[in-house]
Amino acid sequence: MEVEQIDDFVIDATKADEISGSSVIQSLWSGYGSIKKYELSGCDLPSVIVKHVRPDQVTHPRGWNTDLSHQRKLKSYQVELHWYQSRRNCFEVSNAKIPACLGTQCDGHEVLMILEDLDGAGFDRRKSFVNQKEWQACVRWLATFHAENLNASTSGLWETGTYWHLETRPDEMQRMDDPSLKKAASSIDQKLKDSKFQTLVHGDAKLANFCFNRDGSQVAAVDFQYVGGGCGMKDLAYFVGSCFRDEEAEEMEKEVLDYYFRQLSLSLGRVKNWVTADELEKDWRPLYRVAWADFHRFMKGWSPGHWKLSDYSERVTREVIRNLSEA
Repeated sequence: MEVEQIDDFVIDATKADEISGSSVIQSLWSGYGSIKKYELSGCDLPSVIVKHVRPDQVTHPRGWNTDLSHQRKLKSYQVELHWYQSRRNCFEVSNAKIPACLGTQCDGHEVLMILEDLDGAGFDRRKSFVNQKEWQACVRWLATFHAENLNASTSGLWETGTYWHLETRPDEMQRMDDPSLKKAASSIDQKLKDSKFQTLVHGDAKLANFCFNRDGSQVAAVDFQYVGGGCGMKDLAYFVGSCFRDEEAEEMEKEVLDYYFRQLSLSLGRVKNWVTADELEKDWRPLYRVAWADFHRFMKGWSPGHWKLSDYSERVTREVIRNLSEA
């Protein structure tokens, strides 16, 4: 898709008179395209975000340049495309803010998504570290998202969400040098699947994928390439691991879980779901550490020596393996 074609599509989707400027915000992972901001004039929107997937020159920063990796990435953008297309008429009624989708195009593996500029919507802050108000805003978003999507269809999405899901990561599994974890990996995955309460998980709910309002009390989430079915604890454990290190993650565990389940209860009340907060918490809370071990398994194969492979993470995983073997 040429530059002129993209410009025409943006103008048509936004009803702008013209594009007054554009700038690259970031490149997509492994060279699969770019995310750009388009400045507009003559319409209600001062700017929009255009996510352009064009996998011409693919290079994985950690060397995972396999066909399986490539196909997984291509599917992830088709999933994200479907996600935004399916949410175009309902994003305003959700209490878990995501950018509005203004238009999409797809030509083979090339994908174009025109999205609301969250900076213009008041979510113009990005965080590398969070205080209590800020992490609570993210956890509240996750609890709301999980409550609103409890038992939702995964049609067009990943049947099992998250980018580290065992069935999509056989290469990393093979590389992992940890016999006991390798043996337990399927049981860990199955334990999460066996939860009778499944929801949609964001699938990549790291701190970098949350946009904050000015005072840090509210967030919006972006990057829905790995949204799909699963236990909500997968998102929560992954989020905690993205912003708290080792001892802090261990110290924060109970406080984060308690806050999450309070917010989940409130959200379930709003959506009037048939599931009670007590029965959901009883099922999900013990799975937090199982979800943590699931991600630890991926990291051990994908990037041995990574800082996320902490002493706490290792101890949690050993505890999970022991509990599964005793059961």
